[in-house]
Amino acid sequence: MSINEPGVRVTPKTDYLVIPREELEKPYRVIIENDDLTPMEFVVAVLQTFFRLNLEQAIEVMLKAHHEGKAYVTTLPLREAQERVYAAHSLAHSAGYPLTFHLEPEA
Repeated sequence: MSINEPGVRVTPKTDYLVIPREELEKPYRVIIENDDLTPMEFVVAVLQTFFRLNLEQAIEVMLKAHHEGKAYVTTLPLREAQERVYAAHSLAHSAGYPLTFHLEPEA
C-alpha cells in the first residue's frame, strides 16, 4: 500500500511543548556567556540591537561577561526573551561566532 493511495492517512508524529500563558508572561533574566572567539565589537552591537542597551551599558555588560564568564543583560517576559535570544543566536551563528545567551527565571 502506498501513501498516495486513497484511504491512506499519514499522521506525522509531533511533540509539542505546552507552556501556560502565565509562564510566558513571567519575567526571565537574559544572561550572556563569555567566549574567546566572538569579537567584543560584535557582542556590543548584538547587545545594542537585540536587547536595546545603549553603548555604555552594552560595553559594561560585555566587559563583565569577559572578566567573570557571564553577565546579566536584561529581564523580559519569557516569550520576548526567547525571541530576542533566538535572533541574537541566529545572527551570531550566521556570522560564525559561538556567542550564547541563556535564560533564568526571575527570583
